This record gives sequence, C-alpha cells and structure tokens, in this order.
Amino acid sequence: MNDEQLLRYSRHILLPEIDIAGQAAICAARVLVVGAGGLGSPAALYLASAGVGTLVLADGDEVDLTNLQRQILHTQATVGQPKVVSGERALRALNPEIEIVALQARLEGAALDEEVEKADVVLDCCDNFATRHAVNRACVRFRKPLVSGAAIRFDGQISVFDLRRDGAPCYHCLFPEGESLEELRCAVTGVFAPLTGIVGATQAAEALKLLAGCGESLVGRLLLLDALAMRWREVRYPRDTTCAVCGAAS
Repeated sequence: MNDEQLLRYSRHILLPEIDIAGQAAICAARVLVVGAGGLGSPAALYLASAGVGTLVLADGDEVDLTNLQRQILHTQATVGQPKVVSGERALRALNPEIEIVALQARLEGAALDEEVEKADVVLDCCDNFATRHAVNRACVRFRKPLVSGAAIRFDGQISVFDLRRDGAPCYHCLFPEGESLEELRCAVTGVFAPLTGIVGATQAAEALKLLAGCGESLVGRLLLLDALAMRWREVRYPRDTTCAVCGAAS
C-alpha cells in the first residue's frame, strides 16, 4: 500500500481486527453488486469508500424520479440515465483510485457465471426471486460467499451464504425456489427510505468482514428488522440436507 492509501484507509488500519493486512485484502478484492437500487446504492458507496479494488455494478434499469427517495447513488440530474452509469459516476467521485465495472444488464446465464466466478464476494441487492435464485446457484457452483439483503415497507432482512464453510446453508435452503412466497414490489407496497440504507450498509459490513477475514459472519443466521418499531430479531437456520441446489453440489 502506498502512503496515500495508508492515510485514506487509516481508520480501518487502526482497527486491530483489520490492520494493514485486512485493508490490503480489501484493496485487492473484486466484489460483484447485483442491483444498483435501494440496497445496492448504500452497499456500493461503502464498499467504494472502504477501498474495494474492483467493484462490479450490474443493473439493467434506468434512473426514475421515484427512485430518488431511497436510491442514494443517483440524483435529479441522472434521471433517465442507466443506473450503472449514474452509479459509476458517483462512485468514481467518492474514490477515484478504485476500478468500477458498470454492467448495464440483468445478469443471467453465462454472463452471470462469468462475473460470479471472478468475484471474491457477491452482494444480492436485487428485488426479485428469480434473480436471487440464479445468483445463489452461481455462488454455490463457484463456492463464492453471497451476502443477501431485502427491504420492503418497514421490514428488512440480511443473511450470508458461504459454502466455503462445511455444513453452511445456501439461499435455497432458507427460501426454496418454487414455494408460494408472495413477491412484493416497492412500486406497489412502498418502502421506508432509511430502511434500504440500513440493510444495504449491513450488507457492505458483512462483505468487508469476509474480505478482511475478521469477525463473525451471518452464515446460518437471518437478521430481521422491523424499522417501524426499530426492533431486530435473529433467526437461526440449518442447511437443508435435501436441498436441490447446495445438496447436489456437496
């Protein structure tokens, strides 16, 4: 690390749990953020400010006026622009020394596999079950840690799925694909703006801990936040030994 990096990241380096070695690992890492909206915005901002070496931002949508209530990567001036273009501009302004890869697409198939395989950590910041399950399958296939978050109305949730650890569950173990789960959208039900910041920032925290090799991750634990009462709850869950995704990959 050069002198400027030592100064920029000094408040991380002062933490003995991170130190120079942990910060160097963060600076050398490649992180894939799937979704540049309510969750991806704060997550990407914190990952960029923390010095993640290569930050890949994937989203196929454009900035809409209704996004600005919570999607803090974007501004009034970028309405109508691709979210990854708007996001790249904001992230470069925050930390010009890192590499930003802007992918204007909904990642799927071979393109998703390619990006997951290259990543050190993947953040699921999307808003639909189909993409969540596709990202999970790719992470299981390439044994990449996945930090998943969700936010709707006043309710948020965060967990980590890391099959590098023996016996760790995957997203499918917790939310099996094909079950009759109601898929809620912000456009229909609404979402409390700071909730997306809390969840997205927590996703960034979990990702940075994984990269630096410090602390205890949320593997096997689902954090649930009721922002209306500002009350957290933790639910522990095991690996499903009959899981159609990680069971077949073990």
